[in-house]
Amino acid sequence: MAHAVGAAQAKAIERAWESRSTLFLVAAQAALLLGDVIIAWGAFLFAYRLRVLNHIPDPADVWHLLNPIELVETISWPAFRPYWHLFLIVPVVRLLALRWKRLYELKGEFSILDDGVRIFEAVTLASLVIIVMTFMYRGFFEYRQYSYSRGVFLLDWGLALLGYWTSRGLVRGVQLHLRRRGRNLISSIIVGQGDLADICLREIAARPQLGYRIIGLVTSQESSRPGAGTSLGAYPVIGRLHELPEIIRTFGIEEVFITDPNISPRLLFETIMKSWRYRRTRFSMVPSLLHTLPRKTDIGQLGALPMLKLFQEPLSGPNRYLKRTADIIMATLGLVLLSPLLVIIYCLIKWDSPGPVLFRQERVGMDGRVFTCYKFRTMRLDADDEPHRQHMRQLIQGEIAARPDGERLYGKVADDDRITSVGRILRRYSLDELPQLFNVLKGEMSIVGPRPPIPYEVEQYSEWHRKRLDVKPGMTGLWQVSGRNRLPFDKMVELDIYYIENWSLWLDFKIMLLTIPAILRGETV
Repeated sequence: MAHAVGAAQAKAIERAWESRSTLFLVAAQAALLLGDVIIAWGAFLFAYRLRVLNHIPDPADVWHLLNPIELVETISWPAFRPYWHLFLIVPVVRLLALRWKRLYELKGEFSILDDGVRIFEAVTLASLVIIVMTFMYRGFFEYRQYSYSRGVFLLDWGLALLGYWTSRGLVRGVQLHLRRRGRNLISSIIVGQGDLADICLREIAARPQLGYRIIGLVTSQESSRPGAGTSLGAYPVIGRLHELPEIIRTFGIEEVFITDPNISPRLLFETIMKSWRYRRTRFSMVPSLLHTLPRKTDIGQLGALPMLKLFQEPLSGPNRYLKRTADIIMATLGLVLLSPLLVIIYCLIKWDSPGPVLFRQERVGMDGRVFTCYKFRTMRLDADDEPHRQHMRQLIQGEIAARPDGERLYGKVADDDRITSVGRILRRYSLDELPQLFNVLKGEMSIVGPRPPIPYEVEQYSEWHRKRLDVKPGMTGLWQVSGRNRLPFDKMVELDIYYIENWSLWLDFKIMLLTIPAILRGETV
């Protein structure tokens, strides 16, 4: 193989790594299963003891109720006999529900938020199954006249939910710790050397929770040389596309990312079929979002001709009113809960520099309508906007390259001396944007949506860029919590368009939750 230097040695290293990873994964899953069984039994017994106690225990009595020995002794109580069959089936039902919701997958990307939702669904479903089985079969008809306590099932549901949330949170924390040290990773390669490959590599490197370890690059271009590419030099070119089956077998590759849109579909299909002879490797296509179909499509007919009708009018009808209602509720709650912080920021800005506390700026909203956007002032009064105009022009036209640390300062001038000392802190954690909650209440902005551009930014837009103006701009958005500053401007716009065409209330809620850790890490813009 032309570019697989030292293939035999690399194969031995990868196989040894894979063997250790497999053993670690099996041991971790076994420990997780055992822990889930203990949680299921412990929650059920604790729920029964609380129901028998019939009141909230004093803090001093909590340990007595949680004492493992005391919990186990509950099984021997004569009054517990009608619950014996439930005690035996509870862990089975809970584990099957957790398995159904894919909560035993310890490799690949994870999300604490998604885990929490799946745990809620699994625990709730399992509890419903347990209740149905209890009241239908009554201990296999041995206790037909026995009145089971509904409080036990309700307490068991709440305690199991709390227990599994806690255990999965600990597991994910351990996973993240290990992944930052090169463990619990999926061996992967990237096919391609263009901009999409560059973005994919940066995103994987910046987000260890994705759980991938890139071995190298595979190119379909015969003229490419090892290490070719602007920012991909750290990852060697280990072969060509026609060598992919052998590369997968040699390096034990578990997932392949296809980032080259110019590969012939026929050639790609044949290569995948050959690769699957050696290993059931997963293949993932990294698309240019602009050229993918939106999820919300309808199948229709034009006479006898089938037609695929694309979702063209975003947030129409009831959805628009639903989003507006959610915006009003969230903005009102935000202003009430954050009012002490707003007062503190007001005082800090007054103390730090002379001038008004609020900064008013014209922004372009939905359908190109201009509105006044409110922000806390973070610059000196004599600040000139020309550096920002120049910066945004270069960014939109693709003239600004990524910084050495992989970050693109979207919307912000590097080493800007116009910013005040307090303003620098406010900008880092996006606190300067809190007054935009008033824009949300006025109906000019939404909590979630594309970033509101300045008129001189819109002047530099291409025609397709203006698609992002089809909805109200937002305080946070999809690219702020995913690609953030690492993406070029065109990719940011593609994410905005994806959000518009795939909007749902759940997507808004998820973005809002993901915004919180992004703010704490100082990654929003």
